Amino acid sequence: MQEAKKAYVEVDNNMKIETTIKEKDVVFYDVRKPPFTLHGFYDPINEPYFHRLPTEVGKQTSAKVSSLEKESSGGCVRFSTDSAYVAIKAEYRTGAGFNSHIPLAESAGFDLYCDSEFESRYIHAFLPPKTVATEGEMSYESLIPIRGERRMRHYTINFPIHSCIQNLYVGLQESAKVGEELPYSDELPVVIYGSSIVHGTAATRPGLTYTNMLRRKLNMEVLNFGFSGNAKSEDAIITYLRDLPMSVFVYDYDHNAPNAEHLRNTHLRAYQRFREVHPDIPFIMVSSPNVVTNKNWSHEVYSERRSVIMDTYKYAVQRGDKHVYYIDGEGFFMGHEENDCTMDSIHPNDMGFSKMADGIACIIKAALTERN
Repeated sequence: MQEAKKAYVEVDNNMKIETTIKEKDVVFYDVRKPPFTLHGFYDPINEPYFHRLPTEVGKQTSAKVSSLEKESSGGCVRFSTDSAYVAIKAEYRTGAGFNSHIPLAESAGFDLYCDSEFESRYIHAFLPPKTVATEGEMSYESLIPIRGERRMRHYTINFPIHSCIQNLYVGLQESAKVGEELPYSDELPVVIYGSSIVHGTAATRPGLTYTNMLRRKLNMEVLNFGFSGNAKSEDAIITYLRDLPMSVFVYDYDHNAPNAEHLRNTHLRAYQRFREVHPDIPFIMVSSPNVVTNKNWSHEVYSERRSVIMDTYKYAVQRGDKHVYYIDGEGFFMGHEENDCTMDSIHPNDMGFSKMADGIACIIKAALTERN
């Protein structure tokens, strides 16, 4: 391993990029090259920046989805090393998404987890400077020391939620060994489609979106196809998603449908089109979670929209589908903390995302067990 690593250093000039990090023994690795493994992106090795959809699919879906798919939500890089620190140099293609309800550490920051066979534990965040929210192309560097004895550990670095990243380099000690990721428990991913709730808006940092929590709970790759304000179940995006290889599909599509009529015209249609390609994968339908706190929608509106989703579920069951599931989103936040589960009465905060991840993970685990 050490000899192979030395040869790799000699041929890759990206490892010798300029840096302001004070450690004199730092060597930078391009995450597009082995032994690093990228997840959650469309063709990240060959594309000039990290994004989630083929460019044409984004354009065919809508102009806004074409823009939002460039944000790196749900993406991560995984590897192993015995370095006494982990650093990054991130190069941004554009400034970060920035709003009063979006923390900068979430929209433009990265965070680091240490993976083991039984859990993935948070280490620290790579916090960006404020300038990433206002400037276009730019870069920043950050370093996290690793406490404890120097030994091989597996790591995951989560990408920002509302930024477009051009390049990412991981900085390690020159003497460090560098190896492959800890494998996931299933080769096929969980695919999730939905609104800003899926996208991860209002988490305090990338690792605390519910899709990234699911990845850790399940030890499975989770592909995030959340498009803030613009998940409307268009034919182009459904065609693309249904053709992906997957173990489970989570259809968290409710919030962005303009009204119940639009939901009725698209929800069942998407289920039917998925079943043409994936006749027996677990198909999980989820309704909106913020029933108590969202003052923009009345209970009558929620009830009507929930009925549309239930009608799709009933249709599937009556057709003999044994791998379809319905999760009533209102149940996620029920209890004495239900008013504390959102940041702005609409978008779940870290507590809300944790409750959602717990509930959805239980159903996914049960669905995969039943299928097997």
